[in-house]
Amino acid sequence: MSEFEHLLPPCQVQEAVSKWLSEDTPSFDVGGFVVGSDEQVAVLYCKAKGVLAGSPFFDEVFRQVTNCRVEWYFKDGAELDPSTAPKGRLEVARVFGPARFLLLGERPALNMLARASGVATRCRKLRALKDKAQWHGVIAGTRKTTPGFRLVEKYAMLVGGVDTHRMDLSSMVMLKDNHIWATGSIREAVAKARSAAGFSVKIEVECQDEAEADEAIGAGADIVMLDNFDGPGIRVAAKSIKDRWAGKAKFLVEGSGGLTEENVEPYFCPDVDILSFGSVTQSVPHIDFSLKVQPIKK
Repeated sequence: MSEFEHLLPPCQVQEAVSKWLSEDTPSFDVGGFVVGSDEQVAVLYCKAKGVLAGSPFFDEVFRQVTNCRVEWYFKDGAELDPSTAPKGRLEVARVFGPARFLLLGERPALNMLARASGVATRCRKLRALKDKAQWHGVIAGTRKTTPGFRLVEKYAMLVGGVDTHRMDLSSMVMLKDNHIWATGSIREAVAKARSAAGFSVKIEVECQDEAEADEAIGAGADIVMLDNFDGPGIRVAAKSIKDRWAGKAKFLVEGSGGLTEENVEPYFCPDVDILSFGSVTQSVPHIDFSLKVQPIKK
């Protein structure tokens, strides 16, 4: 368990897990018929270095398949290193229950855990780079998540130590180039958004240059995103914008577009407040886990 588990709405977790199980077993489970319902124990092994994330969803998988019991030896957020374990396999947890139900939940649980831990691992690396640079700002994910898997991936971001950014279209207004083109101008798009969003929802505008940023700030945007700037370019632009609007408006500057752990260091600068990374969920290497059933010793 991690402290972030308490953020998860049980109904949403249950619904997500139910869909995974229904997808994987839409009719007969012949493999389960073969192994039967004798009580067994399955050992969860980690076979690659990474940050553990996803235990609440793992637990729910085995609760739904018929109240199997999971015993964890590590908490979400723990850094797992199987290189020091026997045969390069680190025992992370044990699951107790009837054999056929252990196998029924195996693949959905492992798929989720591998993905969530991969996201948390990449986020932890980015957080370490931020801390090393002593940068004041926020490392964040994006809305570029796997369809149907957003709750897991946003949870994994928190476990890895970064900000989720907006959870969905209803959480914050982000006016991108398509919104501006369809509306006619940044000023008009911001005004229309504010008329519906009210005072309690922030408005962010994607900007391609300083002129667009100035128009967005003048229109009342809370955040300006400098999109696809390189490191030196964003330093110059962010400072120029902050200096120009000093004492006139309150806003945040976000950098985004093609950011990775390999190229982020030049973007750590005093005038940038947020850096958002689609790469924390896109093309993320999964962490290798396996679940091995063995008879309970009597």
